[in-house]
Amino acid sequence: MSHIPIKGFHSLPPLPTQTTNKTTKHKETSFQNVLEQQMQLDNPLKLSKHAQKRLQERDVVVTASEWEHISKKVMEAKDKGVTDSVVLTKEAALVVSAKNNTVITAMKREEATSHIFTNINGTIVV
Repeated sequence: MSHIPIKGFHSLPPLPTQTTNKTTKHKETSFQNVLEQQMQLDNPLKLSKHAQKRLQERDVVVTASEWEHISKKVMEAKDKGVTDSVVLTKEAALVVSAKNNTVITAMKREEATSHIFTNINGTIVV
């Protein structure tokens, strides 16, 4: 079927593909924030049994806000291609599998100075 122009009718201009309305951009940002928060809830940082044991044995305390911050940083590292990392806090050193969102082992920060970490492709300092 071919298109035959009919005298007296005009074609409509194309619909705009981008909106420059500031309100729309604000809604998109809000949705993005909500989506990222939901993804964080769906993929919380987990502790392996080994890491739980090490935290208890070594009396390493990580607060809820620190866990949240560490989790966010691990997700950022994961987005940059990091699969296994060492996370250094003021009190602790954690070996984390960003690929699996799992803390593999943990130790006091002082203990980490004498250790060699292998198979790590990223470091996160919090």
